[in-house]
Amino acid sequence: QVQLVESGGGTVQAGGSLRLSCAVSGYTISSDSHMYSMGWFRQAPGKEREGVATINGYDSPTYADSVKGRFTISRDNAKNTLHLQMNSLKPEDTAMYYCAAQPCLTTLTCLRVLTNARDFDYWGQGTQVTVSS
Repeated sequence: QVQLVESGGGTVQAGGSLRLSCAVSGYTISSDSHMYSMGWFRQAPGKEREGVATINGYDSPTYADSVKGRFTISRDNAKNTLHLQMNSLKPEDTAMYYCAAQPCLTTLTCLRVLTNARDFDYWGQGTQVTVSS
């Protein structure tokens, strides 16, 4: 059974940094026979879940305009872990952050850039990030 467990959230002052991690169990996030697109999404109270950063099956990243230049998504295949390095945090980054994964079975689907929450089948429980001004 696929499980995603996020960690690394917390409270930080504006301008600070946090590094989120998503530990994956139940499958290998990247191998010759199994490839996955993965991503980080966030949801603030009263708002829809939005994409923050995603990475396709070939490790090509995509970022929301609001986080470009500040956030970096990366995948550690040896540790089966996805990370999100968040720098220069702003109060508007405050939200619950979720890790997501979607298997891709062909070269074409693995090259696709997935940015919508509905494109992902597997989700973690979330980790809270709060940025104070």
